[in-house]
Amino acid sequence: MSNAVTEVKKSKIGERKWFNYLWEQYSVLFALILLVVIASILSEYFLTVTNITNILRQVSIVGILSLGMTFVIILGGIDLSVGSVLALSGTVVMASQVTYSTSIPVSIILGLLCGLLIGLINGLMVTYGKITAFIATLAMMTIARSLALFYADAGAISGMNSTYAKIGNEYLFGIPIPVIIFVVMVLLAYIVLEKTVYGRHLYAVGGNMQAARLSAISVFRVTIIAYMICGFTAAVGSIIETSRLNSISTSTSGNMYELDAIAAVIIGGASLAGGRGRILGTLFGVLILGVLSNTMNLLNISSYLQGVVKGIIIIAAVLLQKRD
Repeated sequence: MSNAVTEVKKSKIGERKWFNYLWEQYSVLFALILLVVIASILSEYFLTVTNITNILRQVSIVGILSLGMTFVIILGGIDLSVGSVLALSGTVVMASQVTYSTSIPVSIILGLLCGLLIGLINGLMVTYGKITAFIATLAMMTIARSLALFYADAGAISGMNSTYAKIGNEYLFGIPIPVIIFVVMVLLAYIVLEKTVYGRHLYAVGGNMQAARLSAISVFRVTIIAYMICGFTAAVGSIIETSRLNSISTSTSGNMYELDAIAAVIIGGASLAGGRGRILGTLFGVLILGVLSNTMNLLNISSYLQGVVKGIIIIAAVLLQKRD
């Protein structure tokens, strides 16, 4: 009799562990599936090819920024400057084309270098400057935005290059090019984070910085590279944004993008304390935000109330993390 009771207890413990594993690994995917089902019931237009394509195109820029933010948050840091970096990198791209008549490849490279440079500065401030990530990137957010505003006199820089505009507006094999760029960036970020020594070191530093240092891991190098990756992804996002409109608005481009990126990463299961997070989780977090915004638009819900819904979801995601 006692053996039977013991076996039942073991079975229940095993089921509980299995459930906890599924919840920890796939809860964000389950949430996305549930949201898609609800959205398809509420609106007959949701599951159309046109609408799904529109969602993927809309989330591509914030999605790319979220990939870089994932690296920084796993590290235990944060980057509030990505929206402003996007605006400044976009200003460099458009100004180099319009004012200095550089070729498209050269202007893109200059924009990417701008993002990398700002990421490097952020990393140096956090490591050698010993400034907290929040303050360092908050300062950089102000600096980058101000430089963009100063160059364009708080206006917009518009180009006339139709070839450049194809990056943000054309299709390849029936798929929007911004979506293809997003998918490629997801794959690259996944490989770096999950399949390289650097990725393992990033988790080690985020989980326990002192233990990582004692294990001969170069904490400063890992940190600086993480912020450079974040700056790079912001610059990639600027290329999509500027090519889609063939212009950059220095006052509005990238506004609040950093908050959407942070929200996507947190919803995806990352912890602001560091040491936890996955690229696939971030991808699902981005899609949840995209599906949610699209559904509310289809239902004609006021844009002023959409922020309330996003905020509630972020709070719920953090509370579920505490439960775990």
